[in-house]
Amino acid sequence: MNTDRQYDATILIGRFQPFHNGHAALLEKALEIGGRALVALGSSFRSRDARNPFTWEERAAMIRANLGEAEARRVTFIPVRDYYDDRRWAAAVEEGARMALEQAGLAAPRVALVGFHKDASSDYLGLFPHWPFVELERQGNIDATAIRRMYFGDAGAQTTPAAWQSLVPPATVRYLEDWSALPVFSAMREEHRAVAAYRQKWGTGPFVTLDAVVTAAGHVLLIRRKRAPGKGLWALPGGFLEGRERLLQGALRELKEETGLDLAAATSGGAPRAVAVFDHPDRSARGRIITHAHWFDLPLATPPAVAGADDAAEARWFPVAGLPDMEAELFEDHFPILGYFLAPSSPP
Repeated sequence: MNTDRQYDATILIGRFQPFHNGHAALLEKALEIGGRALVALGSSFRSRDARNPFTWEERAAMIRANLGEAEARRVTFIPVRDYYDDRRWAAAVEEGARMALEQAGLAAPRVALVGFHKDASSDYLGLFPHWPFVELERQGNIDATAIRRMYFGDAGAQTTPAAWQSLVPPATVRYLEDWSALPVFSAMREEHRAVAAYRQKWGTGPFVTLDAVVTAAGHVLLIRRKRAPGKGLWALPGGFLEGRERLLQGALRELKEETGLDLAAATSGGAPRAVAVFDHPDRSARGRIITHAHWFDLPLATPPAVAGADDAAEARWFPVAGLPDMEAELFEDHFPILGYFLAPSSPP
């Protein structure tokens, strides 16, 4: 390690969807002042969507493509889940950093956080007051959301390659050009266009939705989404609250429409075991959507028959114990919602 550097390690946190020139400037600074750079990749392990089209492994490869061999050896990637809970998320970042530093053989290291304040989405930088903060100025008007819109060709966005290629490093350009030849590109382009059309038609909210977490005999009921956004992903039965509905009425209606399961008739009113509100501003790519999840635990020895209908291509019961293996197949934040009620074991 270069002992002239101010810190033993620096930490850079972001989603890097994709890795652009602003990110490159931050990483360059992190490597300049630190012996190692720990890059925490947010929104890891989840299903792809319009905000997060690239897996954490793809983002790590994208960033690594921009580094020389010597620099790459000094960078460690830390994948971090979306917990929609600031304290739990910050603890996961700190634990990932601790493990990386331990593996690097750094005892009592001098550590700093590198970043810049873009807007309210940068408030997470304040969750680590014990790390000195090295702030850079924003590197021009570069925004990953706008880059994704241009790359995927959203309606109304500039779609020529030059429109986005000047905003990302050359190695990222090459990576994204190669990635666009993969089958997943078409699926993500459909996802982006569906979200753009949704926002144009309905705006960005706030909206109120209902979700039904239904369990029976150690199984939970999920539906496969028929259309984008989230086409083909598994999700909780649910939808938007109608004008004259109470929340419970809406949850029971959506459940019956999408699975055929009539809890109001089967359980003498369909009283939920628990209800919780999930209102994180980033829980949905469609806009500001606040959902009220109702947990119905059916005292049955065998899960009842269901069938997908309406917005559901399929309805199926899944073992609760198998949910951790489905994390990347679940829509939006439905994995942590299931975890809230059912606590399926998953990596920390």
